[in-house]
Amino acid sequence: MLNPKLRRPIVGLAVGILVGSAFVASPATAAPTAAPDPSFAVSTLADRLGVQLGDRSAGSYVESGKLIVNVTDAATAASVTAAGATPRYVARSGATLAAAHGTLQAKLTTPGTSFAVEPMSNQVVVTADSTVKGAKLAAVKALVANLGDAARLEIEAGTLSTTISGGDAIYTGGSRCSLGFNVRSGSQDYFLTAGHCTNAGANWTNGSSTLGTRAGSSFPGNDYGIVRYTSSIARPGTVGNQEISSARTPQVNETVYRKGSTTGTRNGRVTALNATVNYSQGSVSGLIRTTVCAQPGDSGGPLYAGTSALGLTSGGSGNCSTGGTTFFQPVTEALSVYGVSIY
Repeated sequence: MLNPKLRRPIVGLAVGILVGSAFVASPATAAPTAAPDPSFAVSTLADRLGVQLGDRSAGSYVESGKLIVNVTDAATAASVTAAGATPRYVARSGATLAAAHGTLQAKLTTPGTSFAVEPMSNQVVVTADSTVKGAKLAAVKALVANLGDAARLEIEAGTLSTTISGGDAIYTGGSRCSLGFNVRSGSQDYFLTAGHCTNAGANWTNGSSTLGTRAGSSFPGNDYGIVRYTSSIARPGTVGNQEISSARTPQVNETVYRKGSTTGTRNGRVTALNATVNYSQGSVSGLIRTTVCAQPGDSGGPLYAGTSALGLTSGGSGNCSTGGTTFFQPVTEALSVYGVSIY
């Protein structure tokens, strides 16, 4: 998600514009009043049922605003109905999918591959990009074949990498990323972005003025980082004109939006949670997999829906001309680790 070739292309613009595409509004543009996020109730129900049912559920997703929960037996279906969700009978149980996922976690580390449980197809989906060839591709195919119909392999034309970008342009040295979410702890303000971005440098600017200094970074394994503001630049809790007032976990099949300094605002659907991606720099797990496109320079930018913060752009394949798959670090994990909150 870093773009080393783009260096301060918009130095002459005002501070509010440079940092505002993701989260700084100009003084003349007031952020709208936040409306309640209707997806919060569905997200809360999904979390509760996930804990209650464990492997008795084979995942869940949203459809027409309702939570659909995959089940394999009548007793679990009754529990789902009683909780206010809709049961859907599937062939493979949560335990079966968890076992397949566990095998892949232990054995699949090939750069250019990813895998995640996909509730809508009731399978673990493994992807291999265009760099996985010859003996490496044959080994991946054999591993997936050994999992039977619990898994399937998809070949992607692009290259799976962290060279994609997100919200408003931020710079360190010769690299460009995107600002994710403005956050706060007590009276101190920070911003979140991708960890592979904060690994690249300690001091961050908007292209002309200092923003702050790196306060934490985690990549690989995770992909989040935090920068402490040392300037007095305006930093409202918005993505463009969209007020962001809280954070949550998205649901599979939910429509989501991503904002980046290269490609602006794009939308797509969540296709899986808890995805593992094997980048050339190492593996990152627990990611959100989506159909939202992204390109170099969008790294670290915000994934959101309505007033809810969801994730930080990590990496993916493809582009915004031909499409592709993009992965996001869940923002709730970064908030918890750093002890900060959305405002």
